[in-house]
Formats: sequence, structure tokens, C-alpha cells
Amino acid sequence: MGIIDLLKKNITQQELLNYYNATITYTELPSKIDGFVYQYKGIFNIFVKKSLSYYKKRKTILHELAHIELCHLEQANKDLFAFFMNKYEDEADAYIKFLLESKID
Repeated sequence: MGIIDLLKKNITQQELLNYYNATITYTELPSKIDGFVYQYKGIFNIFVKKSLSYYKKRKTILHELAHIELCHLEQANKDLFAFFMNKYEDEADAYIKFLLESKID
């Protein structure tokens, strides 16, 4: 089960969140931050800027789910995250782009 199943509409967003033990909270965030994810006590907490458009919220959620699916949070604990932040962001964006382009309906 993963993002590709969500994109193919084989599962709902809530089913994927349940699978990853994740929640989404819509909140105020600084101007340059659309969303972020962190893990606390075994739960992935996804925060999304509530003022975003519907489309931008969906894109941000997919991006944050990609971080979970690509195990970036686990890797970040091993790396000096500040030195690899752009790498993780670019990788999550590329992964979602790849899934969207290769999605078979």
C-alpha cells in the first residue's frame, strides 16, 4: 500500500494515513512553508498551511507522504539534516512527479 494506490484511487487518503499511522493538521504556517511532517511517539504528524488552495493542499499532502514513504524521517535521524534538506525535498518532489507521470488509470 502506498501513494501510487492513492493516485490510482484503489484506496482513500484516510486509508493511507491509517496505514502509515499518520494525521493531517491544517494550521497557520510561515509564509515560505506550505507543510512539513515529523514523527512523534510512532505517529507521523503532517502539518499543512490552511490558507492554501485545495490543489496546493493536495500537492503538499502528497509531498509530505512521499517523505514518509521514502523513509526520509528515519534517514534524517542519522544525517545532519540541515546538510541534506534540499536533497530530501528534491527527492520527494521527483518521486511524486514520477508517480503522477507513470500512473496507470
